[in-house]
Amino acid sequence: MPPLHIIRSHARRTFQSVSNLTQREKQRLLAEMQQTRGVVPILMKPRNGQSWSNEDRALLRDHLTRLSRLSPYLVLVVMPGGFFILPVFAWWLDRRRMRQRMPAPPMN
Repeated sequence: MPPLHIIRSHARRTFQSVSNLTQREKQRLLAEMQQTRGVVPILMKPRNGQSWSNEDRALLRDHLTRLSRLSPYLVLVVMPGGFFILPVFAWWLDRRRMRQRMPAPPMN
């Protein structure tokens, strides 16, 4: 069995890594949500008797695309115990990104 100070060191590094990951994802979520702030007034236009212009539709499409990218995170936060799954989910997404960066094997 490894000495206690080695276990503490690994635990401290793991906690710091998860803490950094959570902080980074939190900042990303906040930045994305701040960019979708203007969606409510646009959504309320038809209810207030106004119609959407082509510019409004394009802006709505952009906002909804942004929100759809956040949906996996929001589901994880809402689920019971989802906060603890978030670091695993972020690791999985990062792994997918690394796989996409790898060059394809040459075809014979």
